[in-house]
Amino acid sequence: MELLIKNCLVLPMTEQPGRPKYYRGAVAISGDRIALVSDSPQRIERYERERGEGLQVADGAGRLVMPGLINLHNHVSMTLMRGYADDLPLMPWLTEKIWPFEAKLDGDDIYSGAELGIAEMLLGGTTAFVDMYWYADRVAEAAIRSGIRAVVSPAFVGTAFDGYVERTQRMIERYNGAAGDRIRVWVAPHAPYTCTPEQIRESLKLCERNGVGVNIHVAETLSEVETIRERYGKTPVEHLRDLGVFDYRALAVHCVHLTETDMEILSRQGVSVVYNPQSNMKLASGIAPVARLLERGANVGIGTDGPSSNNDLDMWDEMRTGSFLQKVATGDPCVLPAYEVLRMATTRAADAIGMKGEIGVLAEGARADLIVLNLDKPHLTPCHDLVANLVYCAKPSDVETVMVDGRIVVRQGALANGDFGAIRREVERRLGVLQRRGE
Repeated sequence: MELLIKNCLVLPMTEQPGRPKYYRGAVAISGDRIALVSDSPQRIERYERERGEGLQVADGAGRLVMPGLINLHNHVSMTLMRGYADDLPLMPWLTEKIWPFEAKLDGDDIYSGAELGIAEMLLGGTTAFVDMYWYADRVAEAAIRSGIRAVVSPAFVGTAFDGYVERTQRMIERYNGAAGDRIRVWVAPHAPYTCTPEQIRESLKLCERNGVGVNIHVAETLSEVETIRERYGKTPVEHLRDLGVFDYRALAVHCVHLTETDMEILSRQGVSVVYNPQSNMKLASGIAPVARLLERGANVGIGTDGPSSNNDLDMWDEMRTGSFLQKVATGDPCVLPAYEVLRMATTRAADAIGMKGEIGVLAEGARADLIVLNLDKPHLTPCHDLVANLVYCAKPSDVETVMVDGRIVVRQGALANGDFGAIRREVERRLGVLQRRGE
């Protein structure tokens, strides 16, 4: 695609010294890359002239162009369990509701649930997500078809480890780098309390052999911390460090209950922490010490978690909640300001998955993963500060256009590569099949 969007507000997230955070200008896309980001009328005019008649030109009046959002933690196929097991603590939620339900799922169910969740994310401006689930190959297939970017992480718990390494190696060979490198595959031991040290070490051989990352839940609840300390005499973070998990690119998801030593380990070893404020609130797990982690130089991104424990995949609301919750937790209204939390959903998230400078920014030469928002909305009026309006006021319905790798995947608020009505009907059909399967 050769496209120039003129006369729009541009929020590049590139943090150039001496430059405003946002400005009126233009963004051009050529193929799968961003070819121009500028507020110079002369550069914009010259670009348009040189590209000639093959260039599509769009008027961006009343619109904002910015990088797509990156959801760093998800179990996307759990859309099938949205509203199924609410108002329960984590362990009863898992053992009495979620795991028995999941035991009935097959690959077709996972694919259908993934299609629904991906549609929700794309329509809300999320252009990339990190998933952790069973039948991860079917999640990869749904991501390929939809056009979204994804890091899919085949998960295991200790009771289902047999054959994991062989299956995951095959999946890495088939999907890692697929669809023009839109799909990547990481390894996902579920958590230190559900996987043995031997299993975790064995799974890490996949990281060593293939150069992929590792994605794991860490210190989500006090009961987990107590369990790991009783078993191994360490905190979960210390335990995973000693197993070698943090020797690879790692996402440590949740990190609600950390000691000062834990935070130092995570920062020193370059581990990216994934903050899931709404899920942690809903399951009463606690509040992750995000402000303190950032003070120590740790990289922190943001994720929604799965749509059974959230219950939606709305990154705008996740940012708002995440900022407000840190202010309450610290008693300081200045912590986690709007621009910093927006970084967690863009540039910091890109860094976490090894794509710093490639996505999460509007920069010439970067991949064309971007979104266009309609600012002509009551809840975005007036606009004293665009970034504050986005983080504290914006909604998925404000997103009009979504582009991944230079391809339009949402056009005028509708999916370009799918029919939401058909996706919804298939989910409802599969839920009927699941109900009969359980009888």
